[in-house]
Amino acid sequence: MAKRLDSAGLTFRQDYFGDPAGWAALVCLLQDIFGIDIGPLQQLGGPDPTSMPFGWLVSEGELAANISALALPFVLNGRIVHAAGLQSGAVRPPWRGRGLYRDVTVKALDWCEEQGFEAVILYTDKPSLYEPYGFRAIPLHRYEGAAPAPSTPAAPARPLLPTNADNLALLQALLKRRSPVSTSLAVIVNAAMFLINTQLDPDIRISFLEDKQAVIAWNIDETGRFSLLDVVAAEMPRLAAILAGLEIAPAAVEVLFRPDKLGWEGAPQSLESGTRLMLRGLGDATPDFPAMLSPMAEF
Repeated sequence: MAKRLDSAGLTFRQDYFGDPAGWAALVCLLQDIFGIDIGPLQQLGGPDPTSMPFGWLVSEGELAANISALALPFVLNGRIVHAAGLQSGAVRPPWRGRGLYRDVTVKALDWCEEQGFEAVILYTDKPSLYEPYGFRAIPLHRYEGAAPAPSTPAAPARPLLPTNADNLALLQALLKRRSPVSTSLAVIVNAAMFLINTQLDPDIRISFLEDKQAVIAWNIDETGRFSLLDVVAAEMPRLAAILAGLEIAPAAVEVLFRPDKLGWEGAPQSLESGTRLMLRGLGDATPDFPAMLSPMAEF
């Protein structure tokens, strides 16, 4: 039996990202619960314009509970899926056990159905929390292998800083016309998530290959292992061209999405992570090949 909603002392609110106080309340909630600061997103173009938050407020400046929905079309097995994503789900400890999170989740899912989305996806480290709503976990795989042979020398890449106005404008333009990184599983539009993820992980490097008009999200560890997180481009460059532009010769390579457009084959490896990707809708569909969404699309 579902727990009865107890919202005494609270006010329900929806669609409040255009209100500075409402946005600040969400920033504070996520900082307090998860230690994640999404505040810089306002200087990076703001939240996704399709975002629809649902929350219970203690006061004008404090959220007790929130979950947000947004349009998040993605490719699955070569087909574009008209999907939504859920993110920023949280409840402050003093308000837990009152049915607030179930309430905002149901409201968000009802909104997704009203908008005509055929599927909903989310990331969580508590998959059992969402299974009662019809979500199921999708197995995720990264790829690893040897670096490809060097390609023809290209113009060296240059670093991009999203906090620089000119760099940000370039990134935003490329994000608008990007193609999916894979035909198996990849988001189509994710500008806000890509940009805030550049700020949340200090190890992520963002480089621009001008001759390829491609932005590369990557890092390399102390052992020389190169990790390719994402590629933002209208036409995907080959991995050999990416490494040539970055002027690196890594000891090993891992790609955090299916590399079917990179001209390189690695071995799929099950992703070891406490966070699961969950899908609601599309029957029992899963990727036809081992795959994962780029970490730059996590939300």
